[in-house]
Order: sequence, then structure tokens, then C-alpha cells
Amino acid sequence: MTDHIEPLQPSADEQITLRSPAELADALPYLMGFHPDDSIVMVALHGRRGRFGGRLRLGIPGNCDEWPDVAAQLAECLVAGSAKRSGRPDGVVVFLCKDPSGKQTGQEVMEQLRPLAGRLRTACGELDVPVLEALCISGGRFWSYCCPDDRCCPAEGTPLVLPGTSVMAAAATYAGIQVRGSLRDMEARLAPLGPPAAAAQEEALDAATAELVPRILGGVDRETVCEETIALVQRLLDRLSEAPATGDPRAADARDDLIVTDEEAAAIILGLQDRATRDRAAEWMEGPQAERALRVWRALARRCVGAYGDHAAAPLTLAGWVALSTGDEPSARVALSMALRVDPDYLFAKLLHQGANEGLDPELLRRCLRQERAGRTAGRPVPIPAPPGSGRRERTRPTGPAGSRQRSRARRRRTRRRGARSDA
Repeated sequence: MTDHIEPLQPSADEQITLRSPAELADALPYLMGFHPDDSIVMVALHGRRGRFGGRLRLGIPGNCDEWPDVAAQLAECLVAGSAKRSGRPDGVVVFLCKDPSGKQTGQEVMEQLRPLAGRLRTACGELDVPVLEALCISGGRFWSYCCPDDRCCPAEGTPLVLPGTSVMAAAATYAGIQVRGSLRDMEARLAPLGPPAAAAQEEALDAATAELVPRILGGVDRETVCEETIALVQRLLDRLSEAPATGDPRAADARDDLIVTDEEAAAIILGLQDRATRDRAAEWMEGPQAERALRVWRALARRCVGAYGDHAAAPLTLAGWVALSTGDEPSARVALSMALRVDPDYLFAKLLHQGANEGLDPELLRRCLRQERAGRTAGRPVPIPAPPGSGRRERTRPTGPAGSRQRSRARRRRTRRRGARSDA
């Protein structure tokens, strides 16, 4: 699974011409909305002047034996997707982004990834779409795999420009384009808590499983559990309204983690495993409650620890939905990709991810959710129609460690899709 980003359509007076590898390297975070750690990024180019088109991102596979197949799949995906949306591309730019580890240098990383760059160039060439530039970005420097001239592309690499000092940075600021830190930082806001907090949270999840799962699966108390879950989320939203978000993401997340107790988190996480409850929760997607809802879903995703890791699909998808609904596509792609990583078959995440890739207007789903809420308030429930092409319906899944083991066995019996290290 890759993260696709649709091309921006700037007006004539917002267009910027990039003339060198240095300017391309500097432009990458603004094209993606974040710094793509440990990623392959491919950007389609159109026309004589190389207008940016569709782009995709995939985590660099750790096993180099996978590189030939990955390169072929990515090239085909980019070319076919671009042809469908904005015409067959006339060229491609490739970025390989990976920071050194341990005592490794950026130059060693560049050489390590050279075969992957070669595979990507060959795969695109076989589709009659040339790779016009292939860059490695590592350790604050960049290298070109296409330019043999040491005068402009020295063997030791070229330092990246200081953040915020380039023409691209100025133009992005003027256009209101945000760079939301690194992909690693964005994922960390949604990743499970570590010890010692994880142990207490897992105990609370065990207790909630014993209490709630029989009520949900038994059917008799299912609607009651739904109402209890929604009421608990509303109390958290009210509590967060008294603690406005701060500018420091780490400090803000740490404070939110203190506001949500282990027992509250466990009860909501288990309740959200029911599809109807999750759909009710998706109604907090706009207006002043959207920002607080996003904080709740992030906090809950961080509480899906240990054997409950795949329970994060629900809060991660809700976080992706709120971000998508409020126009933050990079954050939406990161959350949805993480949801599909923990559960590749989670239908709501798949549909939202596909919709984002195809440029569907989130207002269509918002309208359905508003109708559902209005109908329920009036005492006449209005079922939310499945998006076109969904094909099948979601069901409430087994929960708790037993459910996790069951889903793990099912995943081993099928071929899992390759997961992007997202988002964007």
C-alpha cells in the first residue's frame, strides 16, 4: 500500500520553477507536507516544463531482495494512476530518504540505496517514462544518482539549505502550506505507549474486555454500550475544552494522556470495536469539536498497547477521518496508513484512504453523517449508505487477546499487502 498525494494546482502567480537538484531536495517537504523519513517518494512530471503531478510514498523495504518487485509495482502504480487522473507522465523524479544509523555516514546510506535507485530508474524506463532525477537525502545532505559531474554533485554530497531560507519556503509560507515535522514525529503521536504506562493500560483493557465484550456480542446490551461509549467520549471532549492545545505537540500529547484515565481509554477502545458505535463517533468531524475529537482519537490510539495493538485501527481511522474532514491531508494519510498497517482489512480505513487518493470530496460523507445524526435526533434513524464500490459490509470484530490471536491466524493464512510507513 502506498500513500498517494494529488497534485497541487497553483495559480499562475504562485508557480515556482525548480532548476537544480538542490531546489528539488529543498522542495520535497513542501510537496509532501512533512519530511518523509525512511521513504521512497516518486513524483510524476507533465509537459515540457515538468509540471508536478501525482506522487506516492512507500517505506523503504528492509529486505533488498524485495526491491525489484517493489520498484516495478511503484512505477506501474504511479504511471497508471497519473494517466487516469491527469494524463500519462512525461518523466519522474525519485527521492530516497533515509538517515544514517549508528556510525553509518550519509554517503554510505547513499551507496547502500544505489541499487534501489537503479531498479526504480529501470522500472520507469520499461514503461517509457524516464527518471529525470533521482536523489538520496540522508544526514542533512543530498546526492544525485543521475548527475556524474563532481563539480555540482560532489561525492561527499551537498548540504541541504537551512529550513525556511529558500524561495520555496517563502512561497509555501505565503500560500499557507505547512510542513508538519518529520514522518517519524507524526507517527510517534499515534504510536502505542511504552513501559511503564503500557502495563497498567493493558490491565485496564483486559478488565474492559471481560465486562464489555459479552454485552456487545450478546446483542442485548449492544445499543446500551454504544450510548455509554458515546457519552464517555463527550465527557472527554468537554474535559479537553478546558485544556486548550499547546504549540508543542509532545507536551500537548503528554498532557492529554494525563487527562484520559486508563479505565476511560479501555472502555472507549472496546466500545469502538462495534461498527455502529464507531460510525456515531465519526460525527465529531467538523466545527469546534473536531480539534478536540482529533486529540481524543490520538490519545486512544496511543493506549492500544500489547495484545490490543490491532484495536488501534478504529481510533486511527477516526483520527484520519477528522484530519481529512478538516483539510489536513498529510496527517490524514499518516493516520489511515497506520490503521491499515495494524489491520489491512479495516474497511472504513480502506475506503477513506482510497477516497483521499482519488480526490473525493469529504463533504459527501459529512452530509451522510449529518443526516444520520438529524434522523436519530428526530427518532427516525437514517442508515449511512456504503460508499460506491465498497462491495461488503463491516462487522463487529472479536475483541481482546482472543480476538487478536484469531485475527493473527487469519492474517497468516492470507497474503498481506505491503504496508507503507506513513501517510502521506
